[in-house]
Amino acid sequence: MTAAVPASSPRHHAPDARLRSIRRTGFSIGLATGLYGISFGALATASGLDVWQAMVLSAVMFTGGSQFAFVGVVGGGGSALGAALASLLLGIRNTLYGLILAPSLPRGGARGAARAQLTIDESAALAATGTTEAERRAGFWSAGVWVYVFWNLFTLAGALAGQHIADPAAWGLDAAAAGAFIALLWPRLRSGDAVAIAVAAAFVALLTTPVLPAGLPVLAAALVAVVAGLLPSRRGATGHAAPEVGASDDEPATDEEERRSACCGSR
Repeated sequence: MTAAVPASSPRHHAPDARLRSIRRTGFSIGLATGLYGISFGALATASGLDVWQAMVLSAVMFTGGSQFAFVGVVGGGGSALGAALASLLLGIRNTLYGLILAPSLPRGGARGAARAQLTIDESAALAATGTTEAERRAGFWSAGVWVYVFWNLFTLAGALAGQHIADPAAWGLDAAAAGAFIALLWPRLRSGDAVAIAVAAAFVALLTTPVLPAGLPVLAAALVAVVAGLLPSRRGATGHAAPEVGASDDEPATDEEERRSACCGSR
């Protein structure tokens, strides 16, 4: 008969320590990500939105890349439709995260609605680091809640400050939007195909920016990725997908590894 593990044993406390570590990481991620909200709030009011409109975008849309795209199009003189389409394209990835995380998180009721709202790059990435259901849930909720809290607080601070800043570029706040997009893209450039698609999309954006209204170059660049996704993937000589460098031929990636790969990213 196996002896019971004493409540004071290290094995008993290890899971609790792991959960506390994950929650501390979630808080750190929330604070670091929330600082981008200062830039968004200032750019939003400088683009013609008032404080309350900026706050509604952060509270309801709540996806940084889409919000920066929206105010960028509006500030550049683009239409509301172009701004909405650009934001929608950048926000589609959150739907994919939701599908991946669905087995570990609630799907209905108030908690299900909260899960849908908090499904972003940071919450999905931290959830993917968990090895148990409890760890995945702790990672998702800690990152999601703290990012939401700090993002909205710093959006308010930036929006209030933006009313008194004639030119956000003079403070370097315009560069934060570009930095956010680079941070969003960089972790995904893991293969030659991804790099090629990114370069092609950037080239299309450069060509179309001088001739198309604000907002449309973003859509044109996005079409590059759509077309690339519709093309047949490269196959090995046997007809199977070519294995990644460093992967074992007879040890396919586990579901956990696939989930981590899919969720990694930056907001």
